[in-house]
Amino acid sequence: MLSAHFMTAVLAFASARIAHCIPLEGKGDLTQHSRRWLPNVDKIRGVNLGSQFIVESWMAYDEWNSMGCGSTNDEWQCVQALGQDAADAAFKKHWDSWTTQDDITQIKSLGLNTVRIPVGFWLREDLVYDSEYYPRGGLEYLDRLVGWCADAGIYVIMDLHGGPGSQTPNQQFTGHSVSYPGFYTQENYERANKFLEWMAERIHTNNNYRTVGTLEVINEPVSASDYSSLAADMIANFYPTAWTRIRSREDKLGVSLSNRLHIQMMDKAWGSGDPSSHLPDTTSALYDDHRYYKWDTSVTTTKDGYIAAVCSDDRGGSDIIVGEWSIAVADSVQSNDEFQIQDNPEDQVAWYRQYWAAQAQAFEKSGGWVFWAWKCNWMGGLNDWRWCYQSAVAAGVIPGDAASAASISPC
Repeated sequence: MLSAHFMTAVLAFASARIAHCIPLEGKGDLTQHSRRWLPNVDKIRGVNLGSQFIVESWMAYDEWNSMGCGSTNDEWQCVQALGQDAADAAFKKHWDSWTTQDDITQIKSLGLNTVRIPVGFWLREDLVYDSEYYPRGGLEYLDRLVGWCADAGIYVIMDLHGGPGSQTPNQQFTGHSVSYPGFYTQENYERANKFLEWMAERIHTNNNYRTVGTLEVINEPVSASDYSSLAADMIANFYPTAWTRIRSREDKLGVSLSNRLHIQMMDKAWGSGDPSSHLPDTTSALYDDHRYYKWDTSVTTTKDGYIAAVCSDDRGGSDIIVGEWSIAVADSVQSNDEFQIQDNPEDQVAWYRQYWAAQAQAFEKSGGWVFWAWKCNWMGGLNDWRWCYQSAVAAGVIPGDAASAASISPC
């Protein structure tokens, strides 16, 4: 084997089976499985590299327009409109510039230890049908990006964000916004499983991936309340098969138990069902919780109401990572005098700083957090740092040390 991985023991998770640190691979003999530890780190603190490999135009308006995609809704439509060759050129320019090595250096400097990288199944191009429209050529840029992360000592969660057939309706993050989710068929499960076992092998055999320790099998599937039969089928069939295919590929490669990947699924709180109910094993399982107070209609939409909701929240055990969250507030109030951020008024900066700290502190009751997203541009007519960690740091909202939440939090 080439790169040996720290794949297990990533965090202080899963109580007795995981140690209090994030494991990173040693740079010694790459033919041997080995690991070294990033000491004194027991919580995930990270950012999503959103819109890097699946562009969501709502958060990257200027970028989307500069690519020539401004009249389209999602990547599928953009490729269809521009034509394959022109689209490939436009996306390569985007992949080359949206997240740079300077970004990774800055992420590290802010006390962040993790990035989550959302990707589409179409990175493995032989899985794409002739009748489908996705950009080609992204893999070399992923290889480069995870290499930068490894060199910086940053842990990586690899997230299958866009599944075959689209796992959620009417969402740009799937790469193809559809009215009915087509993911939930044996044919598309098989394409996803082929992607996952291929990615698992790449992680274990390509040295650039040496700090990739978690593989998420699908992002934000349908909820049981909206699509009960599809959610139940996924829990009963896709999750256990995906688990077995990843572990079987690791067995074939001779990966030791201590170096296996963490396999991640959406947590029960997401609403699709109990992700572990049909798994053959749960060793080194992690669970992804997305907590957006913006869309929680039970929260009183005042500053006091948001802080009270956050301070009383508990997302669960140490094997749960809050993999997406922001400091955005409800659409109905985001532009009123209490919450508007135009021109960065001092009192608003101070309150949003507390709102960030309260959430970070709350999520560290669990395994930690990954903010959505690292960067964005021109949302709703302004640089809305409520969604953009980099911009929020520049505005003085988020502090320069990600570990400082407890000292700032109003909770």
